[in-house]
This record gives sequence, structure tokens and C-alpha cells, in this order.
Amino acid sequence: MSAEHHDDHPEDDAHGSYRSYITGFVLSVVLTAIPFWIVLGDVQIHLWLALSIIFGLGAVQIMVHVIYFLHVTVKAEAGWQVMSLVFTGILLLIVLVGSIWVMTHLNDNMMPAHDQIERVRDLN
Repeated sequence: MSAEHHDDHPEDDAHGSYRSYITGFVLSVVLTAIPFWIVLGDVQIHLWLALSIIFGLGAVQIMVHVIYFLHVTVKAEAGWQVMSLVFTGILLLIVLVGSIWVMTHLNDNMMPAHDQIERVRDLN
């Protein structure tokens, strides 16, 4: 009976090959090492450029994981996986931008005493 059993989906569509897993792993390591080098290597670049590189490589790494490890494609399940992924990305963007916005405003609003201390030091 097992000899007569045929899957409707080819083996390569459902599961990755050894080569694709190694490719995904190597890309993940490289995409992780570059931000670590920027932060820990004391690279002298502008803060916004460093943040852009780190967030950009993080987004690329998410795509590497989705493609090489989760095997999400446009063809899989009539595109429902991709729609779910897009919705997750939108929520992630809202949470990240909202968190950065809240932390920036908390820094400005919760530290007014710091400005007053600086003014007192300047007067002395």
C-alpha cells in the first residue's frame, strides 16, 4: 500500500533540501554578524545610518527565515500564508514604530529634572 501512495505535492515544495538549509543558516549568521560588528566593533558611522542598517538587515533576515526555514511561498495554500505574513509584518511595524515613539517621548517628558540640573550647574 505504501508503494501505491503518491503525494499531490512534490517533496521539494514541502521540505527544504540540505543545501537550502545550509544556505539559510549561512545567510542568517552573516546577517547577524554584521549588526554585531557595527555595535560591538565601535564602527564610526552616524547613528541613523547604523540603525537603518541594523533594521534593514533584520528585515532581510526575517525573509531568509521565512523562505529557507518556514518554506512560505506565494503558491502555498493559495497565498493565505503570504497574507498572514503581511498582516504580521504590519503589526510588527506598528509595535516597533510605536515603541520607539513612546520611548522617545518618555525620555523627553520623564527627564525634565535633567534640564533643570544643567541650568543650575550653568549658573554656578
